[in-house]
Amino acid sequence: MTKRINSKYKIDRRLGVNLWGRPKSPVNARSYRPGQHGQSRVGKISDYGLQLRAKQQLKGYYGNIGEKQFRRLFQEAVRRRGDTGENLIGLLERRLDAVVYRMKLAPTVFASRQLINHGHFMVNGRRVNIASYQLKDGDTVEVRQKSREFVVILEALQSQEREVPDYIEVDAKGMKGTYLRNPSLSDVPYPVQMEPHLVVEYYSR
Repeated sequence: MTKRINSKYKIDRRLGVNLWGRPKSPVNARSYRPGQHGQSRVGKISDYGLQLRAKQQLKGYYGNIGEKQFRRLFQEAVRRRGDTGENLIGLLERRLDAVVYRMKLAPTVFASRQLINHGHFMVNGRRVNIASYQLKDGDTVEVRQKSREFVVILEALQSQEREVPDYIEVDAKGMKGTYLRNPSLSDVPYPVQMEPHLVVEYYSR
């Protein structure tokens, strides 16, 4: 098990929030931070601390994306027209692992990444095994025929934990869906408040 996958069990407690809104989150029982001094009083957080926390929260939510990859996404968001924070959210939501998670074809974004890496999904009829693949408006994503009996996928489809957002259209019976459009921050069903403007401030220091 890699450090990235293993870290998902610690992210919620380190940030002190139920990042994915799951009933099994450890922060539901222990809201304090992990470690020897986890229950000690935390002083006022500096502006830098708030910015760093916002970045860690966004990176963690999308499967603990590596810093180099996340910075590249930010640079692309800066390059595009419009609000940089909104652009960043749009680029994150266009990732194939995020879309598979939104379509409820995987129970977590970590599981989504693993299923994609193992070649269980197709985009526009072609197998894609790159979790960071950027979808375009109108692209279709579907489970490969050979993978349609996977228990993890079937259970995820039946889960009532999450709803499919309106910028993605899903045919649950056909195990496929279409990425319709780029969402704005208010369209994305985050269980916790995300603050991409603080991420912009962090990288603009």
